[in-house]
Amino acid sequence: MVIVAAVDRSERAPDVLDQAATLTEQFGDNLHVVHVMTRSEAVDAETASISKDDAVEITELRAVAASVVTDLLKAHPVTVETTETGLIGDPADEIIEYAEDHDARYIVIGPRRRSQTGKILFGSVAQTVLLNTNRPVVSVLSQ
Repeated sequence: MVIVAAVDRSERAPDVLDQAATLTEQFGDNLHVVHVMTRSEAVDAETASISKDDAVEITELRAVAASVVTDLLKAHPVTVETTETGLIGDPADEIIEYAEDHDARYIVIGPRRRSQTGKILFGSVAQTVLLNTNRPVVSVLSQ
């Protein structure tokens, strides 16, 4: 089985990574660290490449998304072996699908602290993952 750590570019990412590494060590599982590039970010990357007359391949976009994970692991190394993955699409959907496809024991996420009104108006990737997966979810709240 695997532990899936879903990270972004926020200050919460190292805490998510640490918790996922701890679970990985405790269960003897594999750690998969994923970052999801939203469709709008992918479109922005493609638009930027149009001026260069080169189309951006989906594999290149996934590599850009995976570079977020690579950069995090360089800045905040862990003692367990990791698989670094970049995905493209709706973050919650992609995280859930990845966890299902890899038979994840846990999904580790780091939700943002928001007011109740903020959650209602803007939604939440973490909330969507919690409500729509049948996998256990570990929610890491940073101090």
